[in-house]
Amino acid sequence: MSETFNFHPGPRVTSGIGSSGELARLLPDGPVLFVTDVNLHALGLTDAALEGLEDREVAIFDNVREDPTEESVLEAIALGREIGATSVIGFGGGSPMDVAKAAAYLLGTSEEIAAIYGVDVAQGEGLPLVLVPTTAGTGSEATPISILTVGETSKKGIVAPALYADHAVLDASLTSGLPRHVTAATGIDAMVHAIEAFTTKRLKNPISDVLAKEALRLLSGNLLTACDEPDNLAARDAMLRGSYLAGVAFANAPCAGVHALAYPLGGHFHVPHGLSNALMLPHVLTHNMPAARDMYAELAVEIDPSLAGQGSQAQAQGFVEALRAITAQIGLSPRLGDVGVGADSLDLLADEAMKQERLLINNPLPITRDDARRMYEAAL
Repeated sequence: MSETFNFHPGPRVTSGIGSSGELARLLPDGPVLFVTDVNLHALGLTDAALEGLEDREVAIFDNVREDPTEESVLEAIALGREIGATSVIGFGGGSPMDVAKAAAYLLGTSEEIAAIYGVDVAQGEGLPLVLVPTTAGTGSEATPISILTVGETSKKGIVAPALYADHAVLDASLTSGLPRHVTAATGIDAMVHAIEAFTTKRLKNPISDVLAKEALRLLSGNLLTACDEPDNLAARDAMLRGSYLAGVAFANAPCAGVHALAYPLGGHFHVPHGLSNALMLPHVLTHNMPAARDMYAELAVEIDPSLAGQGSQAQAQGFVEALRAITAQIGLSPRLGDVGVGADSLDLLADEAMKQERLLINNPLPITRDDARRMYEAAL
């Protein structure tokens, strides 16, 4: 008897070098709210996209921080209303895309943002939305999730199918100018998405499994090349596709413990999200080993084919070591101390991790507060 599951394939995809210059054909007539960040705008990464929209009224909102805030969404909505926006473009990394998703929904429904936090609370219909990633990492273009900082440090999620974009545009040329550390951190983030989608306790399904494995193969096989050869568009394109596939996978089979322990590092210490994931990944994998060993063994051969034929314990341990090696090769800091987090913060971090219930319920092995503190201590 086959298992019962639901799967959402995500937005329609347009992929190709230069495709970000042809957004107008994906949008209805009328003014466009263009959400990006000030650095991308200043660097000229938005030029081709904006030139392709020169026949439209376009309002550019670029007041988006690395950890996007509820306040940014409200400011974007105000600008969208001012011009009578009929569609929204999110252009950038996960932060602009998360702001664009929330803004497009709220512009279309006129609901209050405080009323839609949570899972499947948002049930209305937003404005048409196109998302254009400039990093191969967050997978935000593929997901119906917007994570926002509310107040000083609290992170809240809006998670509902109503936030899916209508179109995702994958243009690898936009990622070629990224600094090495950004390519590295966002690449690890995407790999964690694939790993956690494959091993999640809730909603794991055969389709997301296939996508997660292919994503991990593409990402692990091209990340070092993308870091070492930033203009290698073949590697960049593979990374962008891998990131997208991982996004579709975790949109259906949700993330878990690594993300739960990573979020407090971003909220309280402003550690970039991908780096936060890299710092906690080996410790959460080791914690999960009793419950996830066979799944880790299956993923191991996607990263290191030489592990094929070994026993599941050796493969699973090889998987953890291969991920440690990749993190070192691409130059990411392996310890919390390297990003200014000390032993005096362990209790705060453990307390904050326990608030990530949306993620913790998906972990293959339960994580208690003591477990979380122990993993943070191991990462010092």
